[in-house]
Amino acid sequence: MKSYAPAITGILCALLWSAMPSAAQSAFEPTIPNKIPAPTSAPEGMVWIPGGEFSMGSDKACEGVCDLPGVTRDATPIHRVYVDAFWMDATEVTNAQFKKFVDATGYVTIAEKVPTQEEFPTAPPENLVAGSTVFAPTPHPVKLDKHLQWWSYVLDANWRHPTGPESDIVGRDHYPVVQVAHADAEAYAKWAGKRLPTEAEWEFAARGGKTGERYTWGNELKVDGKFQANIYQGKFPVENGDTGEDGFKGIAPPKQYPPNPYGLYDMAGNVWECCSDWYRVDTYARQKLAGGVTRNPQGPSTPYDPAEPSEKKRIHRGGSFLCTIKYCTRYMTGTRGKGEVSTASNHLGFRCVTPLTAPTP
Repeated sequence: MKSYAPAITGILCALLWSAMPSAAQSAFEPTIPNKIPAPTSAPEGMVWIPGGEFSMGSDKACEGVCDLPGVTRDATPIHRVYVDAFWMDATEVTNAQFKKFVDATGYVTIAEKVPTQEEFPTAPPENLVAGSTVFAPTPHPVKLDKHLQWWSYVLDANWRHPTGPESDIVGRDHYPVVQVAHADAEAYAKWAGKRLPTEAEWEFAARGGKTGERYTWGNELKVDGKFQANIYQGKFPVENGDTGEDGFKGIAPPKQYPPNPYGLYDMAGNVWECCSDWYRVDTYARQKLAGGVTRNPQGPSTPYDPAEPSEKKRIHRGGSFLCTIKYCTRYMTGTRGKGEVSTASNHLGFRCVTPLTAPTP
């Protein structure tokens, strides 16, 4: 589908899904949550996820019609997975929470550090400056095959200054923290007595006990004509942010949309969320080939992305405020994201989990 027809693209995606209920959903077997109550009162800001068995992954209903082919290809085949029960942050970690961690430990994020010549031996010394990646709209419509048209490395962009030194987080204590790389998220989680979720835990929680639904709230993008997540409307990437249909032109504070059945907010859109797993395009194929039900998968032991074989990438989940049906539809529940481990951006954040001390049946 050509880039000048976003409305038609969206209609075709929706029609394909509605026209293929048996083909698209037949691979999803019923979710079987564990029937155990929460063992204690909830830790502050966390909700109980009972764990259980479910069908993990995505179908390919939109392949070939959206402007970014391959969105769901690495999330196939659908396969059975079991995860133990755990607690999960109801919202993404906020600026205020991350600041408390930094104040207590003196932690310095990757984006605040000057890269070394050892890390980037071919880079000119003048290019080794502290900063991070930031989205900026293009001045006119462009083909969507070269993401560096709207992403750039910005000097002194970090969690305190998400889009560069002229920006700040004053008055945004309760907005999700961004510009954190994987190691930064892990460091916070360890300090908080938690950890990052596995990809399987994240998807089980996002599905909320339901079976095979496209979004965390159901199969329709809108409910009663209203968006249910902070995603991108407008003409990507020309218009920065949204047209206002979902109420926000960038990152939103938490709890602006209804929670999923487990009480989790923003499991679709707003900011991407780090998971603990290494990324491999063939992870699901390997699990399916093994047969049976995969229990508590931790992800592959090594990363590999054939598109960038030299890059070490971890899983990201949930999409962000920059995801659109025209370019990046990975706010769909079963789809996967990925990111180089030392790279942060102004649409990447995280939330944490706390497992039980003993596995559930």
